[in-house]
Amino acid sequence: MSRPFILGLTGSIGMGKSTVAKMFDRQGVPVFDADAEVRRLQGPDGALLPAIEAAFPGTTSSQGVDRAKLGASVFADPAALARLEAIVHPAVRAARDRFLAEHADAALVVFDIPLLFEKGGADEVDAVAVVSAPAEVQSARVLARPGMTARRLAEIRRLQLPDAEKRVRADCLIDTGTSLAETEAAVAELAARLATQRR
Repeated sequence: MSRPFILGLTGSIGMGKSTVAKMFDRQGVPVFDADAEVRRLQGPDGALLPAIEAAFPGTTSSQGVDRAKLGASVFADPAALARLEAIVHPAVRAARDRFLAEHADAALVVFDIPLLFEKGGADEVDAVAVVSAPAEVQSARVLARPGMTARRLAEIRRLQLPDAEKRVRADCLIDTGTSLAETEAAVAELAARLATQRR
């Protein structure tokens, strides 16, 4: 039985991955947004709230997870982060499997997964597209975000695979250091090419 070609979409913070995901969506390609699914699972009435509260008391409320409190609990503690991931990752995987079943007739689907290489998900897709831009462009984009500091950016970069290594491991590279029109044209070309490779 055939299935869609699965493209894993990833990229470091500030590289423009979310913008590129929207471009695939405009091309009619179904996109599974792993971050959005996590926000839903951890939001008001989210399915994961009881398990997260049990593991990290005081980090949830009727409004969902308090991201600042939860982040403070796990950011510098690898064991705590592993406990959180053991709660979150199976639920996201189940949602992704449902998404794939819902779009079984599509020629191409995109799994938008920020830490695709870091968490070992690259083996579960047919190809990986890395979204990348020059380091100075990345820094300018991220430091323009509310509350972001150079120190915080350095900490995030430390947790992510270096962009240069992602570029080497990529099957496809999407450059967002160019104009939006050029990036959109590259996405359209890639979507059209991969849609012919349904498995």
